[in-house]
Amino acid sequence: MNLQIVPILFSEANEFVRRFHRHHKPMLSCRFSIAVADDSETIRGVILSGRPVSRILDDGWTLEVNRCCTDGTPNAPSMLYSAAWRAAKSLGYKRLITYTLDSEGGASLRGAGWKLLGQRGGGSWSRTNRPRVDLHPTQTKILWEA
Repeated sequence: MNLQIVPILFSEANEFVRRFHRHHKPMLSCRFSIAVADDSETIRGVILSGRPVSRILDDGWTLEVNRCCTDGTPNAPSMLYSAAWRAAKSLGYKRLITYTLDSEGGASLRGAGWKLLGQRGGGSWSRTNRPRVDLHPTQTKILWEA
């Protein structure tokens, strides 16, 4: 199966995330979204990049891959991660990061040439003075950089 990078609307990428992502819901906004399609032009995966979730990393030069989602097609995630870095660089960004769960291997990121930066704390976003309902995994995360 030949795969190619194709453009996709934010709403269409979010619908793909809604249908296929294992543990995250669609996003509220993003800077850009990219898709990968097969020979029949069927979308096999999407990637959405936006401002870093961590305010400390939101320096104006850094973007974060907030969602990478495929239907399981081999090599689609690596193609998407590589395309996201090319797009971010062409828009003038100096850094692209993403997080994986501690339980995920990261083969797609390594295949795309990303660097493992190490473990980062997980946990809840809820605080006594700012209660929230956690709708995402709260386990330890792994930080990667393109």
